[in-house]
Amino acid sequence: MEKRAAAAQLLRTAERERVPITPLVELYPDIDVVDAYEIQLLNVRHRNRDVIGHKVGLSSPAMQQMMGVDEPDYGHLLDDMQLHGTADASAYLYPRVEVEIAFLLGHDLPGEGCTVADVLAATEFVAPAIELIDSRIADWRITLPDTIADNASSAAFVLGDERVRPSDVDIRGVEATLARNGEPVAQGRGDAVLGDPAIAVAWLAQKVATFGVRLLAGDIVLPGSCTRAFDAKPGDEFRAEFAGLGSADLKFE
Repeated sequence: MEKRAAAAQLLRTAERERVPITPLVELYPDIDVVDAYEIQLLNVRHRNRDVIGHKVGLSSPAMQQMMGVDEPDYGHLLDDMQLHGTADASAYLYPRVEVEIAFLLGHDLPGEGCTVADVLAATEFVAPAIELIDSRIADWRITLPDTIADNASSAAFVLGDERVRPSDVDIRGVEATLARNGEPVAQGRGDAVLGDPAIAVAWLAQKVATFGVRLLAGDIVLPGSCTRAFDAKPGDEFRAEFAGLGSADLKFE
């Protein structure tokens, strides 16, 4: 417990003072995934903000292979993490953006045994989104416990204005394009996320249930990126466009 509390404090200080820390796995060589989720929860509780959803990370096969894992991870979305078109670049250490298809739940999801059909039935709308990821670990030198402890490297997100019912779009086939300062830098599809972003949401519902948590009506779920992440610097303007789903914009000031 002392180790978890100390690690949580290090991450809070790094975020507050904008000074990155040595990877937790170097400071605490015996840290494991269970420790990491407990560290994440300590900091979520410490922030004392409303939880408005969750994000799924490591949801592409390439990222899982890179991290040497066989399942995704997750973090919390808090009410003060939702941006409205602009981000203060100085508030982050190593900001990057990811292209996401957000799920907006209209009904509670089951936990154990949650299926893709359950997810689609419970989702009121899908929406265009950009996630702003960041790392309080120096130079993104993260292992799985590092990123989990650090809220799955999540820092903020923005939703576009459009709302589409899942029955009105082929989520797996949605073509996504990311432009930086007007220049396209990446393209991807919904099925880059575990073959179907709804699979990531179903996995999340089952995973958080093991911690006594349910995904509820009104929650926002970011299932993972359709493209690789891109570094952001002051002055950068990003637009994520999704065929049949609209767009999301994020400017760094």
